[in-house]
Amino acid sequence: MSAIRPPAVAGLFYPADARQLSREIQEFLAEARPFDLIPKALIVPHAGYAYSGATAATAYATLRAASVHIRRVVLLGPTHRVAVRGLALPGEEAFDTPLGRIMLDRAAMQSIAHFPQVVVSERVHAQEHSLEVQLPFLQTVLSDFTLLPLAMPTASSEEVAEVLESVWGGEETLIVVSSDLSHYLPYDTCQQVDSNTARAILKLQQPISHEQACGGTPVNGLLLAAKRHHLEAHLLDLRNSGDTAGTRDQVVGYAAFAFTGGKTRAP
Repeated sequence: MSAIRPPAVAGLFYPADARQLSREIQEFLAEARPFDLIPKALIVPHAGYAYSGATAATAYATLRAASVHIRRVVLLGPTHRVAVRGLALPGEEAFDTPLGRIMLDRAAMQSIAHFPQVVVSERVHAQEHSLEVQLPFLQTVLSDFTLLPLAMPTASSEEVAEVLESVWGGEETLIVVSSDLSHYLPYDTCQQVDSNTARAILKLQQPISHEQACGGTPVNGLLLAAKRHHLEAHLLDLRNSGDTAGTRDQVVGYAAFAFTGGKTRAP
């Protein structure tokens, strides 16, 4: 068993060269319009940076105001290659990216290992991009943090929310859900479908189906937990691949949301 998970999609979803990657992220962040919010949780897309990087940057630029307090990131995302029931932890001790090494929160991993819905699977994490593409952004915006990564193809909202509750923490803990929206619809149809999905998320209404969001499983768990904690959802950005780097025949939707503990204005 390797103690380190190497990057699987560097050079595919984002640049493998550290300088190029850092420069690209900084450009995305410089062009993003941050909101005046202190997020407890985010929903961020996970496509290749050419497609969804600008949308992701809106979330991470908004995070900068709270970054000084954040010491742990609970990162949840769907699986695209390996199926498993429940929420999968990796077996490694750290994740590498071209920007460096992120240590996993072993204490938090051990604290949730007793839940029957939590499993350990290196195979699930080995080639999964939904979590990995968030890491360079997090490394850029946060100064020092540990990671609790959870990948899940199938789990109930209650199962996800139960695990989130146990690691909810305070201002030192950020929750990030990695999810794109609808897939391979015509441009106009995508806009309509994703607008409806965004409205549901803003109202903390679930279930969100996997046709509406590929990360429907972690999204639904976050919405349930957010409702219990009386969080407020904010739409930061909504667009699709037809707006960024693709054709408009079949597009993929992207959105960024922030969840806060109260009403906060956007600039």
